[in-house]
Amino acid sequence: MEESITLQLPTPESAMALAGEAETNLKLLSRQTGAKLQLRSQELHIGGTPKQVALCQEILHLLAELWQAGKPVSEVDILTVRHALNTHRQAEYQALQEDVLARTRRGDLLRAKTFRQRQYVQSIRKHTLTFGIGPAGTGKTFLAAVLGVQALLANEYERLVLTRPAVEAGEKLGFLPGDLQQKVNPYLRPLYDALHDLIEPERIAALMERGTIEVAPLAYMRGRTLNNAFVILDEAQNTTPAQMKMMLTRIGLRSRLVVTGDVTQTDLPLHQTSGLILAEKILANIEGIAFCYLSKGDIVRHPLVEKIVDAYERYEATGQ
Repeated sequence: MEESITLQLPTPESAMALAGEAETNLKLLSRQTGAKLQLRSQELHIGGTPKQVALCQEILHLLAELWQAGKPVSEVDILTVRHALNTHRQAEYQALQEDVLARTRRGDLLRAKTFRQRQYVQSIRKHTLTFGIGPAGTGKTFLAAVLGVQALLANEYERLVLTRPAVEAGEKLGFLPGDLQQKVNPYLRPLYDALHDLIEPERIAALMERGTIEVAPLAYMRGRTLNNAFVILDEAQNTTPAQMKMMLTRIGLRSRLVVTGDVTQTDLPLHQTSGLILAEKILANIEGIAFCYLSKGDIVRHPLVEKIVDAYERYEATGQ
């Protein structure tokens, strides 16, 4: 038995937010539920079996806070809600939505988008040392930076330290123009990007001048003890075992360290073991250390990024 219902969407903006570019969200909803969806102006027609229509309505209800306000709904949002329904985790999804991490300079609310991202956020809040491991686009660095900035602004820490190994990926530092800081800035750009989403550029400059925020290559960390600091080591797959040990032993009193990386994307020489891979083996069972694993299902960049990650994984597994 087929049934059909019509939902009246409140505004043209809400209709666009729900449908997505070229109605990709409606197509995904149709694949996930089996229902047929048609959008005509602000009227959404949903057809199918009673079970298909009910499932579609439930997904739309859980996403309502986004699309009703005209906030774009992403593929990740839809798949996370579908997973929540499959695993009876609706209450956990609601908690995820209510856990606002920060507000951007544009006024957008920042939240974890998936259950694994929320687990990662909770681990950072709870543990002195957290490893966030996963592919590009899963929010490892950005979420850590958001939590670090918020903790700094709330005076929970005296300093925010962002560091990254300056490993050449096809180019040599010596051939880049400028002084040392200018040479390493391209390597640290992702960390700057996260800061600029949250803090006015003028304020960042002032905080960096005072040393309250420090963005520096990993080599600058040697010989230091980082007390009362929130520290992020990014691109940790490009550390050597010695560099990783050096960084982990920089943790001082009242400090927190987040280590992020993608063990499948190292730029080290072929004979060189990654410090992140070795740390995984050595530190796996130590109390107070958390390992959080994100996957391509947690990618929150452009949907094409997940397809690119997928394609490379298939090629590396089969050579095709």
